[in-house]
Amino acid sequence: MMDSFAIADQYLLAPYELNTDRLQDVFGQILTHRIDYADIYFQYSRSEGWVLEEGIVKSGSFSISQGVGVRAVSGEKTAFAYSDDISSQALISAARATRAIAAQGSETQARIAGLSGNNIQQALYYPSLDPIVLSQDLDKIGLLERLERFVRALDKRVIQVMASLAGEYEVIMVARSDGLLAADVRPLVRVSLQVIVEENGQREQGVAGGGGRFDYGYFTDLVLQDYARKAVHQAVTNLVSKPAPAGSMTVVLGNGWPGILLHEAIGHGLEADFNRKGSSAFSGRIGERVAAPGVTVVDDGTIGDRRGSLNIDDEGNPTQRTVLIEDGILKGYLQDNLNARLMNQSVTGNGRRESFAHIPMPRMTNTCMLNGDKEPEEIIASVKHGLYAANFGGGQVDITSGKFVFSAAEAYMIENGKITYPVKGATLIGNGPDVLTRVSMIGNDLTLDPGVGTCGKEGQSVPVGVGQPTLRIDGLTVGGTNG
Repeated sequence: MMDSFAIADQYLLAPYELNTDRLQDVFGQILTHRIDYADIYFQYSRSEGWVLEEGIVKSGSFSISQGVGVRAVSGEKTAFAYSDDISSQALISAARATRAIAAQGSETQARIAGLSGNNIQQALYYPSLDPIVLSQDLDKIGLLERLERFVRALDKRVIQVMASLAGEYEVIMVARSDGLLAADVRPLVRVSLQVIVEENGQREQGVAGGGGRFDYGYFTDLVLQDYARKAVHQAVTNLVSKPAPAGSMTVVLGNGWPGILLHEAIGHGLEADFNRKGSSAFSGRIGERVAAPGVTVVDDGTIGDRRGSLNIDDEGNPTQRTVLIEDGILKGYLQDNLNARLMNQSVTGNGRRESFAHIPMPRMTNTCMLNGDKEPEEIIASVKHGLYAANFGGGQVDITSGKFVFSAAEAYMIENGKITYPVKGATLIGNGPDVLTRVSMIGNDLTLDPGVGTCGKEGQSVPVGVGQPTLRIDGLTVGGTNG
């Protein structure tokens, strides 16, 4: 199999008669002025999508995009230009456009270093394969048809099945003014399932799915049957659910995907840009207790084949496992090049961007809370009256304050230490930093989500992962339909 550099050269440099000497010329154009740092980001992306409704594939899409982004940084200022034309002329034009910020640049000028792809040891956490070409179109359609059959065989109340399949093949290369040259090949696939059931005129829905950085071969019949069971179970459970009560109560969060609350309400507040600007609830609190004892939160871009994992970030830095909170104590933030330099901190490999047309910023990869020592059954048994939120739907968060509102897609009441009946319409309302201090029991059943997460920040979307063990949180506000 070709390595990442060979593939990146094949797609991004050779067709346009580009090489390291030409890239040096581009940096020469930028660094004739006082610039602290500059980089060039090349991207080639091929993606497809298939959608099945009412037993037939109603739509199929295929797209190719490519381009280059050129960035120059001077102090806190960033100049950025991009083009979907990858050519020497386009690169030079973009480079000249970024020099506008140089007039107020630093006193010292960055030097042009010789570009080399051998100055980092790049680990590989997923294969350099193209999932789109490895499977025939008929096989992809057949996968969706089998998924629908599995769903309909489970329950006669199913009236509608919507299933989709998405695949992406992305090749990137980063050249930097400090001499680093890095490349990555990123496969990504996902299956999404929505099921609607009806009984006595009442309709409810359930969702499931998953994916990661591999090919469609991952979606075996066993995997698809698991998605079908989960989606149907959620929908049928909601048919018999009662209105959720409202008020302050003990809440038990299920493991896996409920970690999205951790990601949104806490994770964003640990990204360096918000902390450098003082707008996060965690600003200036490194070394302080910010969570209950036993709470350890990590961001790990190195987990094999995971949706949120990266071999290198979008600035060419190796991703890593970063401990953000350890036993309740704040240890650090997620850093990209710009914020790490301005905060005099180490880069953590969290510089991410949606595409060549966007500037990088500190973003999460796979964010999770680590295991505690409690059995999940022990946690449930400890609750006299409370809510068990097994799965989440959507939510909203104010990053500055940490305030959040999340809706539970599947939830149950806990009475006298036992899960009793399902409820619907439950929303969890709280403040992320405050919730961290209310964690009273941590399970030993850490699970990552199935591979469905997409994170939005300042208009940019990137794939991410979340995870957590079962958690008990005391005194969380529940908004219900039976207040």
